[in-house]
Amino acid sequence: MPSQLKRRALPLAAAAIAASLLVGSAAADTPAPADPTLVADLDAILADARLAGAQAGVQVVDTTTGQVVYQHQADALLTPASTMKTVTSAAALDLLGADHRFTTEVRTTGTKHGSTLVGDVVLRGGGDPSLLPQDLDDLAAQVSAAGITTVTGRVLADGSRYDSTPLGPGWAWDDEAYSYSPQISGLTVATDTEYTMDTVKVTVTPGAAAGDDATITLFPAEAPVKPVGKITTGAAGSGTSAGVERRRGVNELALSGSIAVGAAPASFLTTVENPADYAGKVFAGALARHGVRVVRPVAAASGTEASQPLASHDSKPIGELIVPMLKISNNGLAEHLTKELGKVKGGQGTWAAGIAQVKGFLKANGLETPAGRQVDGSGLSRYDLITPAKMTGLLKVAQDKPWFKAWYDAMPVAGNPERMVGGTLANRMRGTAAADNVHAKSGSMSGVDNLSGYATAPDGRRLAFTVMLNNFAGTSPRPVIDAIAVRLAGGHPAPAGSTPTAAPSSAPASAPASTPGVKSFGAPAARSAATPAATEAPASEVPGGTRWEDCELFGRC
Repeated sequence: MPSQLKRRALPLAAAAIAASLLVGSAAADTPAPADPTLVADLDAILADARLAGAQAGVQVVDTTTGQVVYQHQADALLTPASTMKTVTSAAALDLLGADHRFTTEVRTTGTKHGSTLVGDVVLRGGGDPSLLPQDLDDLAAQVSAAGITTVTGRVLADGSRYDSTPLGPGWAWDDEAYSYSPQISGLTVATDTEYTMDTVKVTVTPGAAAGDDATITLFPAEAPVKPVGKITTGAAGSGTSAGVERRRGVNELALSGSIAVGAAPASFLTTVENPADYAGKVFAGALARHGVRVVRPVAAASGTEASQPLASHDSKPIGELIVPMLKISNNGLAEHLTKELGKVKGGQGTWAAGIAQVKGFLKANGLETPAGRQVDGSGLSRYDLITPAKMTGLLKVAQDKPWFKAWYDAMPVAGNPERMVGGTLANRMRGTAAADNVHAKSGSMSGVDNLSGYATAPDGRRLAFTVMLNNFAGTSPRPVIDAIAVRLAGGHPAPAGSTPTAAPSSAPASAPASTPGVKSFGAPAARSAATPAATEAPASEVPGGTRWEDCELFGRC
């Protein structure tokens, strides 16, 4: 794996804990098993050589009786990665309610004289992580419909609903330009209907002849980023080596490489500095298209301006927003839910206030111990620590909640090729007993691979399970995780050394189709769409260091 993709080690405290939790015999962890055959099978799966020197924590619970039917190092504090989203989404559904929406407002300062507004237009963010350019266009149309053709002042971009800290604790500096590591603000704009927030789509189109400069276009066109350098047009059949990399701390895109003449356009997603300013400029462009002239440039609002409401837009309810959050592991959605919890329930739109509310939810449901550690909502931070037992305890508690069905349905479904059904599990466990059975949230980063969710046994019992594999190197042990899920769903363990979870040859090999302009990894700091339906590597060939959830789905790092 290229050096720029390597992740930093766990904090020293976590590493000290980890050292004492090497994989070993699991039998002693599950006294008086109700199903000794299941225990023997899961013990055998965990004896896989790919776990040598790694940590494994597993717990399986019968959700009807509450009986632990299997466990191994279930109280070990391990790195959850994106399985942390199950905790965040459950707390948000419980505390905010599935019907909670985010409201973006257009407000005005000053007074209106005929068709002229003498003052400013304020775009006040309500924390909506799903705000699209089309939504801003609709708001601009409402301004025009109100009879305003000239604004003597500015568009003031107000992201003050949340604090000014844009990145979570422990997030890696070399992830900042990637679309899965967006800056968090009370006002932001998403590029696509999967709500890839705080990103710009950069499309590279080859010239008419070899040697010509490629054409670079941005969506939205008003995105405040500056391309630097160039991408050339190569000879026919020469392939694509085009790269788009946002330089750290600035909205400057370094262009490099080439794209073959006649090739399909290649697209990249990269984050943008200052999400509120970005949204304000997209809104200003929409106003211009609707015949509203704003005399002065976009500026930051203080959040204290006296203003009057003019127009508003409501997001979908969070009962629907958790679908992309869990299915395709949208980090930005998780972080906005965290800060929204803090704002609504604690009076402050901060990570600390939001996490305090999550902790309160866990305590109220008997899940406060062991303490563990949570510092963000998505699991992007290496500082996060949780036990398999607590994860499985959450799964058991959730089934009695009024929001359970929406939450269960929002989890990725093993082996289902539909993008918003299978999600990150679309290409996993195909052709096995787990396919269209297991509903579970995946979570991965370099040296970490986890799965937490539900399997329905052949006798109809719903089993809650968590498998957490940490601190591995070399060949990925993901087949071990999938083999456990398959066994719980009623499948049979495969012989040692085999890969039981690979799809049969008759199954489609490609990842589910994605929205235009997304997915695959052509540049170190941007996400490319040159291959919109990239083929996932067989489970036995998955590299040992996956780069977050996108790698799980598209098999390219």
